Amino acid sequence: MWPPLAALLRRLSSHPFDSPAIHANLVKSSSISSPIPATALLTAYANAGLPAAASRLFDEMPTRDAVAWNALLACLVCHARPCAAVAAFRDMATAGFTPTATTLCTMAKACATSRALRPGRQVHARSILACQGDVIMATTLVDLYMSCGLVEEALRLFMCTDCPKDVALYNAVISGCVENGRFREAFFILGRIELNGITLTCALTACSATANLMYGMQVHCKALRGGFTLETILCNALIDMYAKCGRTTAARMVFDRMACRNVVSWSSMIDAYSHHGHGEAALDLFKRMDETVPVVLPNAITFLAVLSACGQSGLVDEGRAMFHLMKRQYGINPGPEHYACFIDLLGRAGQIDEAWDLYCSFSTTRSELSGSICVAMLNACRANMDVVRGNKVALHLLEVDPENPGSHVLISNFHAAARQWFESDESRRIIMDKGLRKEAARKTGLAPLAPHFGTPSLREGERWFGMALGRREERGLELSLGLHGYFSISSSPGQAVKLAISLFKMDP
Repeated sequence: MWPPLAALLRRLSSHPFDSPAIHANLVKSSSISSPIPATALLTAYANAGLPAAASRLFDEMPTRDAVAWNALLACLVCHARPCAAVAAFRDMATAGFTPTATTLCTMAKACATSRALRPGRQVHARSILACQGDVIMATTLVDLYMSCGLVEEALRLFMCTDCPKDVALYNAVISGCVENGRFREAFFILGRIELNGITLTCALTACSATANLMYGMQVHCKALRGGFTLETILCNALIDMYAKCGRTTAARMVFDRMACRNVVSWSSMIDAYSHHGHGEAALDLFKRMDETVPVVLPNAITFLAVLSACGQSGLVDEGRAMFHLMKRQYGINPGPEHYACFIDLLGRAGQIDEAWDLYCSFSTTRSELSGSICVAMLNACRANMDVVRGNKVALHLLEVDPENPGSHVLISNFHAAARQWFESDESRRIIMDKGLRKEAARKTGLAPLAPHFGTPSLREGERWFGMALGRREERGLELSLGLHGYFSISSSPGQAVKLAISLFKMDP
């Protein structure tokens, strides 16, 4: 019996898609009752992309050992079923099996993917003894806490771990800090390690979010010295960084020198032109996509960038053509974002009737309206002073997104522009009664990396502004937020401008 069984198991490892036939042979020979061939078959089902068959086989196993449990957990995690993996881990503990280091590493990954903090803490507690000094476990736990937004705990674990820190652990910490908006900590760690391709990409993401051109250029230089500039993902991050910092020429230079461009590269460069008002350049670049070898097909994000570019530059006919080209030539159904962008384009151009027809066509073909479409249509009604349609859209927006304070503020501003003072005050009152708070603006500069944007200047500005308001009160002048004067800002073309703005809450 065993030589044929050994041959079957060897075939399972090299031909996982033969699992159903081998499963039938194992059942026929009664070998399936042994945990060794059953576990091998379970792993083969997992490798063949059949997690349901693997779970069913596990449920039918008469005897299970720790290896079988680990195989099931690995299968569930590998096939993006983290919640099922967490439930299976609880069943494993109930069955009396002690989790091994392999089990804990697998479960830490499952908890990080599903953001299951409570079982993740339990895994962390068990790993203190079972996985002491294991860098893989430390990396997974850092990823868990970062994915749950617990940056302080992740940093504490990173600093206190006694395992040798490798590149994967550093990348987990840096990427977690960037995703949670903790750019200061990300830059601090970046300055103390040897950068690789993944770390450079994380650094450029932080530079893009903070518009930190100086550090971004340093990262670019390190990428050139390290020979990483041939990587497509890194070049895409460079394009985004230069675009966010207002350097479209530098972004285009990186784009032109790329050895291999994917759809993300084209979309990023088109979006860069869009944000800086270069609509014609964005359209020209889009037309060049069909001339590439091999041809790079645009996706929904590419068309969104093109529509935005047309809206920023007032290219109504071109935007209309692109909106209809999506479905007709590329088979891409316009989503809510595309409708909102095109409605905004039509509203800016004063074509409120066409914008309204487009808005109504979306509301009749889709089961639910999107908040972004309602916002775009309401802005179009406000710009064209279409009060009747605007009142209808305001009601739709309240139905779609009633708990968003920004929606109430937008509706209040629309009513105020239409001189509907009672309705405007009512929208403000709803915000107060529900306790809604509109997210305040925040400065994105980093004091150590941008000394000209530090806190002393902000405090001085607040003190100056307060004294100015006091003098106006003493002189009996009105207090308002109108434009009583203009501040001229001189900068070279294409240079990003950082403004330190102090926000004051004033009683009406």
